[in-house]
Parts: sequence; C-alpha cells; structure tokens
Amino acid sequence: MMKQLVEKTGRDTAVAQEVLPGDLMTNRQRAQLVLVLGALIAIGPLTIDMYLPALPAITAGLQTTETAVQLTLTGTLVGLALGQLLIGPLSDVVGRRVPLLAGLAAHIVASVLCVFAPNIAVLGGLRVLQGLGVAAATVVATAVVRDLFSGASFARIFSRLMLVMGLAPILAPTLGSGLLSWTDWRGVFAALAVLGALLIVVAALRLPETLPMTRRRHGGVRATLRDYRGLVNDRAFVGLVLVAGLAMAALFAYVSGSSFVLQQEYGLDEQQFGIAFGAGAVGLIGATQFNVRLLRRYTPQQILVSALTAGTAAGLLLVMFAATGIGGLGTLLASLWLVLAAAGLALPNAPALAMSRHSEAAGTAAALLGAVQFGIGAVSAPLAGLFGTGSVPMAIVIAGGMAAALIVMLLVVPRASLGTVDRDLAVALH
Repeated sequence: MMKQLVEKTGRDTAVAQEVLPGDLMTNRQRAQLVLVLGALIAIGPLTIDMYLPALPAITAGLQTTETAVQLTLTGTLVGLALGQLLIGPLSDVVGRRVPLLAGLAAHIVASVLCVFAPNIAVLGGLRVLQGLGVAAATVVATAVVRDLFSGASFARIFSRLMLVMGLAPILAPTLGSGLLSWTDWRGVFAALAVLGALLIVVAALRLPETLPMTRRRHGGVRATLRDYRGLVNDRAFVGLVLVAGLAMAALFAYVSGSSFVLQQEYGLDEQQFGIAFGAGAVGLIGATQFNVRLLRRYTPQQILVSALTAGTAAGLLLVMFAATGIGGLGTLLASLWLVLAAAGLALPNAPALAMSRHSEAAGTAAALLGAVQFGIGAVSAPLAGLFGTGSVPMAIVIAGGMAAALIVMLLVVPRASLGTVDRDLAVALH
C-alpha cells in the first residue's frame, strides 16, 4: 500500500504539488514506516556505541593508547560524514534503495573484517569503512522522510523516528556489556555483522522506492555541485546545519569520553556503565517525544532556542561539578542528563527547519546536514582525549558545543528568513 501511494503521487504532478505521499498514509502505515526507518538508522548508533564498554579492553588487547582507540570512533564518524556527501546526491539521481542496500552490504563486510583486525591501524581503517556503509542508512532514511513529509509533519515523524533511533544508544552499551560477559571485543563486531545482514533483508523487503523517476535529479557532477552551491549560499540553511552539528558534537564528546570517565575515574564496571549510559539515553529519547507535544503550541525555532539555552546552562554546571567534584558521581550524571535532554529537543527541530527549505534536493540537503553533524562529531570525539580522558576535558567540550550552537543560532541564522517556515508550521499544527 505504501508503494502504491508513492507511485500514485509521483505520477500525478498536480497532486504532488499539493499533497505529499505521507499525507495520504494511515496512522498504521506511518508507524510501520517509522519502525523500518528507525531500524535502519539504528545501525549507525549501534556501530558507534556497542563497542564503547570494550574501549579499555581494546587498548590492552592491541597494546595501544587510549587516544589511539578513541580515534577508531573518529574513523567511524569520518566515514559517516564523507559517505553521506557521496551517497546523498547519488540517491537523488538513482533513487533511495540501491545506495541503501549497497551501503549495508559494505557495513557487513567491514564488520566481519574488524573481527580479525591484527592492530589498531587496521581496526581504525575498517571503522572508516563501517562508517561509509552506515552513512547510506542515515542519509537515505532522512531523505525518505523528506520525500514523504514536510514542515510540521516532518518534525513530528522525525521526533518519532528519534524514539526508535534512541533505543540504539540505550541498548548498544548494554548489549556490548552483555556480549563482553561471554566473549571478547571481537565478538561485538561479529554481532554487528549479523545485525547488518538482518537489516539488509528488512530494507529489501519492507522499504519501497520513495523517489519517483519524475522527481530524480539529472545533470551529473555539475548538477550535484550546483545543488551544493545553492545549499551553501543559503545562510539560514548553513546556520541550522551548524547548529545541528554543534549539538551533535556535544553528544559525541559524551559518547567518546564517558566510557573512560565512568569506568576509570569513577570505578564503574562494564555492566554499570551500560546502565548509566542507557539512563542518559532515556533522557534524550524522552525529550524528543516531549518535543511532539511542544510543537502543538510552539514553533520549532522557539523550541530550538530554548533548548540550546538550557543545554548551555546545564553544560556550565557540568564543568563546575567535574572541576570541583561537588556531589560526586550523582551531580555529574544529573548535569550530563540535562544536557542530553536539551540535545533531544534541539536535534529534531534544527534538521526540520533546515530540510523544509530545500525539498527539491532532499538527498543532497540530508547529505550535507549529516556530513556536518558527523564531521563536527568526528572532531569533538578525540578533542577531549587530547587533554586527557578525565571528566573535566569531556565537560568542557560538551559545554562548548552547546554554547557554540546557541551563538550560531542567535547570530548566524536570520530570524526573518525562518518566519515563513514557522508560520507554515504553526498553521499545519492547528
């Protein structure tokens, strides 16, 4: 049924101008779509997070340094960023399914090879290939949502999608900790290979093509460069992409540093770390779902500014607690969870505002958005590690990311250019 709706609106250009395919879906069909896309996007967070409890074990097993091991996380984020820049425009030309299936296949191969990695250099290179593979799932899923929805509907679906996506960060360290109780770190990558195989079957059977031939881009490399130039020349779009990237940087600073901070500085074991990490993810997910309710009364821009303000304040508290040790682990975790909740409100709204500006090249826009998010995340992940693996460097990078996102939102993104978008969203919400 979903496939028929997509094909029908693709053939009928008059309808396509007024009603997007998602507007014709039933609630059940939308729920199915969210589950499928969420399962596909989950491969990214699982690839990033599942091996986090094993970072100290990898350091010892491969006889390397903590900073070098953190760079394997950076390699994954670099692969995600570069892969999206390539796959996004490609999906605008050939459709969504082919790049998605090819990317998942690459991820499976890389995961299998990670099992046999002999040293940290090989593991780092394979993690880049893993990132390239899951980039397809990330960018295609975002583009599919934009193919089917816009404006407030996009923000709502994206918030629901983040609920499914959020299960991955909750489950990943816990799953990783469980695997480590009966296998070593190599078994984590074997599990990722199996998961990739399952997801490629789901994608092949359950996700129809959402980009009809009539809406595909033509013109090759020149057209792609023209699309990117148009996006870069849109100051509001660039500002919103930077906001999303800087908020993601705060999140990835936590992801890369928390294993060392909570296990080595505060003495948690692998299972306790999985529980603490999962609790933070609950705050992130809860905020994304609360965002759906907030959208009934406020515009995405209002929510975004408020979330970034709260996140900056919570980040400063985090720095204070990390530096002084006041309250011990309890205050550190509480301030961390406040930052994560603020990020949960910011991350659905910044992409919704950005993507609503460029429906004509959704894949390319999604690619640039994702590349900046994971590119900045790739920089933030090892940044704290350069100054040590303690709580203070991690807290400074987290607070800096949220503060920088707020500054960009207030000074770079022109409010007037978002006025029309916000009014359209408000009308749609009522």
